[in-house]
Amino acid sequence: MHSFEKLLSNNKDWSKSRQAFEPDFFKKLVELQTPEFLWIGCSDSRVPTNEITGTQPGEIFVHRNIANLVIDTDVNLLSVLYYAVNILKVKHVIVCGHYGCGGIKAAMSNSDFKQILNMWLRKIKDVYKDNSEELDQISDLEKRENRLTELNVIEQVRRLMKTSIIQKAWKDRQAPDLHGWVYSLNDGIINPIYHLKAGEEVDALYRYDDL
Repeated sequence: MHSFEKLLSNNKDWSKSRQAFEPDFFKKLVELQTPEFLWIGCSDSRVPTNEITGTQPGEIFVHRNIANLVIDTDVNLLSVLYYAVNILKVKHVIVCGHYGCGGIKAAMSNSDFKQILNMWLRKIKDVYKDNSEELDQISDLEKRENRLTELNVIEQVRRLMKTSIIQKAWKDRQAPDLHGWVYSLNDGIINPIYHLKAGEEVDALYRYDDL
């Protein structure tokens, strides 16, 4: 059996066991999607969103990319954000990074990862540059990587606040709240490190007054 065929076999087993445990599960799933949360996470396969949060399919709307970045020219991310905020009316947007992130490690190096990845990792390098005074004082490389992971998450949450999508939602319905979390691969615990309540003051340079 090929490795991909194993996935299909596992899927059939999962479907059977799920229906045996809860016969109406898939019927309810088809008819209803009302998640309270949008999760912007890392693509890393070691960070399965539903599993680490103990949630079921349909409870969290998910977008994932390398190092959980919020980039204002990323149409994929912005489309997900728009749909989650304006159609699904989520109450919370969570940016969740994780310690031991390969994207963070790569951005801290001087290696050439070729054009596409270099462009992506540049956004993390910019976070390092903006916080270099603090980061350069951390001599332990792992601790420095961990701190950059946290600072990167905080920056992504702040970038969300700068979007017209979030600002208009705050104006219209005083939601969603924005959260920055970091997941630990060592013990499976999520560390909440940053929070912006809906309606927080936006820097005048990034504020849209005519939404």
